[in-house]
Amino acid sequence: MNNELTTAIQACYSEADRIEAAGIYPGGSMHLREMVQFDFLQFLAYLCFSDGADMRAELAFIKDYLGYDFDIARLNTFKYQRSSSVSFTSNPPRSFSYFAQQDIRSLTTAGKDSNAWLLTGTFQLLGETFIACNNVSSPIEIGHLTSYISMLERYLKTLGFTGHPVGSAGIASASLRGVSAKTDTGPGVVSQKEKDHAESAPSVDNLLEELNSLTGLESVKQDIQNLVNIIKVQKLREQRGMKQPSISLHMVFSGNPGTGKTTVARLLAGIYQGLGVLSSGHLVEVDRSKLVVGYIGQTATKTAQVIEEAMGGVLFIDEAYTLSAKKGENDFGQEAIDTLLKAMEDHRDDLIVIVAGYPDLMEEFLSSNPGLRSRFNKYIFFADYTPEELVQILEMMCEKQEYKMTKEAHAFALEYFARRVRQHSESFANAREVRNFMEQAIARQASRIVTLGDAVEDAVLVTFEAEDFQAADHSADTAS
Repeated sequence: MNNELTTAIQACYSEADRIEAAGIYPGGSMHLREMVQFDFLQFLAYLCFSDGADMRAELAFIKDYLGYDFDIARLNTFKYQRSSSVSFTSNPPRSFSYFAQQDIRSLTTAGKDSNAWLLTGTFQLLGETFIACNNVSSPIEIGHLTSYISMLERYLKTLGFTGHPVGSAGIASASLRGVSAKTDTGPGVVSQKEKDHAESAPSVDNLLEELNSLTGLESVKQDIQNLVNIIKVQKLREQRGMKQPSISLHMVFSGNPGTGKTTVARLLAGIYQGLGVLSSGHLVEVDRSKLVVGYIGQTATKTAQVIEEAMGGVLFIDEAYTLSAKKGENDFGQEAIDTLLKAMEDHRDDLIVIVAGYPDLMEEFLSSNPGLRSRFNKYIFFADYTPEELVQILEMMCEKQEYKMTKEAHAFALEYFARRVRQHSESFANAREVRNFMEQAIARQASRIVTLGDAVEDAVLVTFEAEDFQAADHSADTAS
């Protein structure tokens, strides 16, 4: 067991006894010490993310440190009953408020003598050690931990607590604690390999460089750079004690399929994490089917679960207009929207939502609910690619897969995409069009090469001829 964590937990129990003796806690069905223990249990249930993995280490941890003997079924039931609601991460646990009240009564709202900061630090250490106990860290668990500690810190600041936060910025290191190869270093020890991994994580500059290397999307790149500049200036103002204008970072990505919306959202999540806006910076991508269930009350629960997974990162909702497209009495899209809007308000400090879809349909979506229009006030438009840009994307795909084109094949591809852009049928899908074109060319080239026998030179294996593109050309004409 981790001696540091055991000592911290026992210190919290001792303080709970002292607070109860002082009359701050009014009493009830359990002592304050028991309430702290139960709040720790709910916290671990909230952190626990199980996708069918072996849970023995987590169950043993709960028994060793908190004394609760759970099996997987009971833990999952407890998690659903006690910590699955969105409000769980919006309000501090009951015991926490009594610790804060004792501090206020004692005029202790800063430094090591603060009970509330002691409890906050114990929650953080408990969460970090729990995440590391099975030598596997999940970005979802880390995001949950960070958002929860941030919520506790915000609560204390609203009460006038000064002191030093236990480190919302430092919680990102939780992914490195005790997750190295199974050695005798134990939880809390970071290996050199893990340090190297942390140091190699992409910086904001690297992510912006990757964004700028994408083909086309010039206006999108400028919009993202403008957002980055705004956030940097906000950080400078904060450091110098100036007032911070309230800005919303929720966004609408509008554009046709295959224009890079998901790719940019993933880069943006990392950029926001690097700037300190988000604690985790992961991307959770969903559509209507991941949010809406055809039974009363279940859509809100399912949507809340998705929101929990996205905490600390970006929730990307593709084809978001489908949530409001059906207005029949048996459609539960509005229930998902209402749950989403509440979460955006409750977790505006550690959750960014991006809704995406066709331009016209996204306008209808935003007009369907006044709350949507007010919260999504940043629009980024993804224009269709030009024929030349589509050929550039094809060239990059060829390079990645060690292919090249003859001059004739290159000219054929340019004419093909120029025609597809002019036609712009409903089946046209921008970069996805290029991917399909490439896959069909690989199949056509393979069929051509196998007729040449075994004596095939390397140059032939890696070269597309114009005839290899004809299958894609025929398929496009048929689809049109």
